[in-house]
Amino acid sequence: MSEPPGAVVSLAEAPSPDTSSKPLTAQRVQPLRRPGRWIATTVALVLVAQILHGLATNPFYQWDRFRYWFLRPTVLDGLLVTLEAAALSAVFGLLGGILLALGRQSGSPVLRAVSWTYTWLFRSVPLIVVLIFLYNFSALYKTLSLGIPFGPAFVTFDESRLATDLTVAVVGLSLNEAAYAAEVVRGGLLSVDQGQHEAAAALGLPKGYQFRRIVFPQALRSITPNYVNQLIGLIKSTSLVFYVSLLDLFGSVQTMGSTYPGDIVPLLLVATVWYLILTSAVSVVQFYVERYFARGATRGLPPTPLQKARAGLTEFRARLRREAAV
Repeated sequence: MSEPPGAVVSLAEAPSPDTSSKPLTAQRVQPLRRPGRWIATTVALVLVAQILHGLATNPFYQWDRFRYWFLRPTVLDGLLVTLEAAALSAVFGLLGGILLALGRQSGSPVLRAVSWTYTWLFRSVPLIVVLIFLYNFSALYKTLSLGIPFGPAFVTFDESRLATDLTVAVVGLSLNEAAYAAEVVRGGLLSVDQGQHEAAAALGLPKGYQFRRIVFPQALRSITPNYVNQLIGLIKSTSLVFYVSLLDLFGSVQTMGSTYPGDIVPLLLVATVWYLILTSAVSVVQFYVERYFARGATRGLPPTPLQKARAGLTEFRARLRREAAV
C-alpha cells in the first residue's frame, strides 16, 4: 500500500537495507601517497651520505692529527678558560638583565631612560669593540677610586692590576650579555597574565614577594628557552676574548695553528667539536629545565628522548603485528 503524498515515515517504520546478501569484510585503509615527501627524504639522505663520505675519506682533514690534538693539555686548558668565562658572564649577565628589565618597567622615568639607553648602546656596539675598549681602559683611567661623588676619594685602586685578561673578558661579555638578557627577561615578565598581578595585589602581598614567588616563576617558562639561546651564543662569543690576550679554547687552537701550520684544519675541527659538545650539553639542560617549568601548564609533560624512543619502538612493533595479521 503506497503512502499518501506528503506522509512522513518514521525511522522505526523505514525499511532497513538488506545486508544478508553482502557480508561485511574487513578492508585495509590505504595511506595517502606522498611522492614529494619520499623524493625530499631520498635527496636529504643522499646529501648526508655524501657529506659523511667526504669527511671520512678526504685526507685533508687529517683525522689522525685530530685525535692527537683533541685531548692535549693545551686544548683542555683553553677549554677550562672558555667554561670559566662563559659561566661567570652568564651569571653576571643574567643578573644585570633582570635589573635592567625591572628598570624598564619601573615607575621612575630616570630608571626607564637609563635602562633603555644601556640596552640600546650595548646592542648597537659590536662585542669585539667593547672588549678592545675595555682592554685599553687603563689608557683613559689610570686609577679607580671609591668615595664621595665629585668629592674626596677614600680608596684608590690601580686599574692596570685589577684588569687582568680574564677580568676584562668577563666584564666585556657580561656587559654585552646583560643588554640582550634584559629584553629576554622583559619579554618573559610581559608574558605573565595581568590577572596574576591583580590577584597578588588584591591579596596585599608585598611587591618583592609578588615578583619572587608569583611573577618570576611563571615568567621563567618563557625566559628559559630564549635565554638558553643567548647562552649558546655566549659560549661561541667567548672565542673573541682571544683578541684581549686571553687564551681560551679558540685562542689555544689559534696559537697551536701558528706554531704547527700543517695542522690548522685538524685544530679547527678540534675547536668545532668541543663547541658542539658544549652547546649540546646546554641544549640538554634546556630541555629538562623547560620540562620542569611545564608542570601545571600542560596536560602532560613533554616526553624525554628515551621515552620517545620507546614509544617509537612500540609503535613500530604494533604496526608489524597489524601487517602480519592482515
